[in-house]
Amino acid sequence: MAQYKKVKGTLDLLPQTCCEWEEIEKIFARVCRSFAYGEIRIPTFEYTEVFNRGVGETSDIVQKEMYTFEDRGGRSITLRPEGTAGVVRAFVENGLFNETLPQRLFYEISAFRAENVQKGRYREFHQLGVECLGSQSPMTDVEIISLVQLFFQQVGLKNYEIRLNSLGSIAGRKAYYQALLAYLTPHTDELCSDCRQRMAKNPLRVLDCKVPQCKAVVLGAPKITDCLLPEDQQRFQTVLQGLDNLSIKYTVDPKIVRGLDYYCHTVFEFVLNDVESGQAATICGGGRYDGLVTLLGGPDLPGMGFSIGLERLHSALQEQKRAYALRRPDLFIVAQSEAERQVAAGIVWHLRRLGITVEQDVEGRSFKAQMKYMNKHNFRYCLVLGENELNSKIVKLKDLDSGSELNEQFNLDDLTDLNKAISLNTTWKIEEE
Repeated sequence: MAQYKKVKGTLDLLPQTCCEWEEIEKIFARVCRSFAYGEIRIPTFEYTEVFNRGVGETSDIVQKEMYTFEDRGGRSITLRPEGTAGVVRAFVENGLFNETLPQRLFYEISAFRAENVQKGRYREFHQLGVECLGSQSPMTDVEIISLVQLFFQQVGLKNYEIRLNSLGSIAGRKAYYQALLAYLTPHTDELCSDCRQRMAKNPLRVLDCKVPQCKAVVLGAPKITDCLLPEDQQRFQTVLQGLDNLSIKYTVDPKIVRGLDYYCHTVFEFVLNDVESGQAATICGGGRYDGLVTLLGGPDLPGMGFSIGLERLHSALQEQKRAYALRRPDLFIVAQSEAERQVAAGIVWHLRRLGITVEQDVEGRSFKAQMKYMNKHNFRYCLVLGENELNSKIVKLKDLDSGSELNEQFNLDDLTDLNKAISLNTTWKIEEE
């Protein structure tokens, strides 16, 4: 029994899981770069006002979930609960708005929220995300949704659907707010205490409440798509036509409002359908936030982005039995005497500098124990260094998959051929289901 345990809501990522995450992250980075996005890295914590302003004071994140503390100077600091606000802060502070627009940025971050722990939801979690800053074009919305679509296709995710909605322009939402308030006011007593407070500041947030009694009330609420201004409706139609042109299937869902205050116009979710349970879970969410740059002290520039929960994505891929290319060590050198070990160390050093994954025993194990260790760790090849090999300067490789030695002999004074023989066989294999 371990004396110390990890904090509730956190995960230990062991080597095999790290290999799987690394493959997902590499595919994400490759897809982002194919769309001309560059990586950005931001601090783990920010001044609290960045999130109060950027995420929105009526959001559950700000009201209930942020890890906030005072530093030694008495300044309020918050561990980032999401990526967008920090990226936009960096965009403004570093003057990226003076560069060629739009600025296309992607990131891989850890984030922190003090929320209820459940499947796929942790207090420290990880996000893959994208922000496109400086483009008002509805085709940017299409491009970003298509980026997620391509990533999920290339990473091998199945059984998901795209749902999207339009929240209209900030100016155009005033009429919808009035219609929504007119509907909600007679039902005030039926709403939870949080929603009663939200009605005064941002009634749209009531539509996103997960409390069953509130979900029942909003079933009869007016749809925002019925209240869009003509120009907002036309903009949304352009987005839909762009997706149609790329043969990307989607469903328009008026219930999607997203949980953060800064969204406007196009909002979307990629929803994973669990075939066994019949339940659906959001695996990616995003949308447009045309007022956020100004809120964080920058010029009046639009933005669009999304985030993907890495834990939830990895879990979904596991459930779908997705195969991974797992790293397999190349070579184990068996040596026992001091002279043999010294020669082995030179070979190991040479091959490691060439990128070969190679290991020798450093614990003084017996020949039998070394062989047992080698087999347990699934090495591809074995090279035995004994007295005969040292005297003749000639060694042979044993293929541990077939159990036979390669016909070719290798000279210890020139390791070029040995390196070629190992490198010809891939060190990556697809793990069979």
